[in-house]
Amino acid sequence: MGSVPARLSLGSVSAAAVLALALFAEPAQADAPATPAAPPVAPAPPPTATPPVEATASAVPIDPLRPPPLHVEYAQYGAAFTSRVNMSSGAICGAQVKPPCILGGGGGLVLRGGYRSPGAWYLGGAYEFTKMDSGNLYRLGIFQELRAEARYLPDTGARAAPYLLGGLGAAVYGNEWRVETGGAELMLGGGVEFEVSRLAHIGLGIIYRPVLLAGWTDTAKIVRPTGLAQFVGIEIQLEVRTEIGRR
Repeated sequence: MGSVPARLSLGSVSAAAVLALALFAEPAQADAPATPAAPPVAPAPPPTATPPVEATASAVPIDPLRPPPLHVEYAQYGAAFTSRVNMSSGAICGAQVKPPCILGGGGGLVLRGGYRSPGAWYLGGAYEFTKMDSGNLYRLGIFQELRAEARYLPDTGARAAPYLLGGLGAAVYGNEWRVETGGAELMLGGGVEFEVSRLAHIGLGIIYRPVLLAGWTDTAKIVRPTGLAQFVGIEIQLEVRTEIGRR
């Protein structure tokens, strides 16, 4: 019987100890600082639509059969073989003038050079001499011309391209390179230019040339009045280019 009260006292002591610990633990937990809460996460921005990409030159499809536009400046020069037919000698060989006619057709050589722009224009100058049929009045009748020229060559994207030609200059005529008469010349025509390579071209041109010559007295002492002679000629052109700049 003496052991029972001892066990009860031990149980009472244990219960009292547990109660005391619980009482001391609750204030400690109350005094402890609260852990700060994590800041709220900002919501992700809504997806934005991608702006359309503007079309650029690189996005434009390239035609493999059409070369890119020309953006290079060239010095262009060469020569041409020329022939001309006299359509009319005007008053120079008119009804009041003793025959033979001193101004017929002929053939010769053209030397030219100029500037070829990155676009469609060629601007230059030319010197031409032609051995003319003088009706045996001259030993060597030479017709010489010095003129400014312009060509318009549209971009066709092909090796063969048409062109329009115009020019204005001066002309002289005489025996064996001498100057016995002179005047003004107009030139209008067109043709086709063929690109052998990027720097070499050949061409064929058809040209109309009215020439106003001042009156003179030839070697046979025949007085030639001022007159308008008209010629139609053909040129076979051989020309090369040298690059001088880019744009």
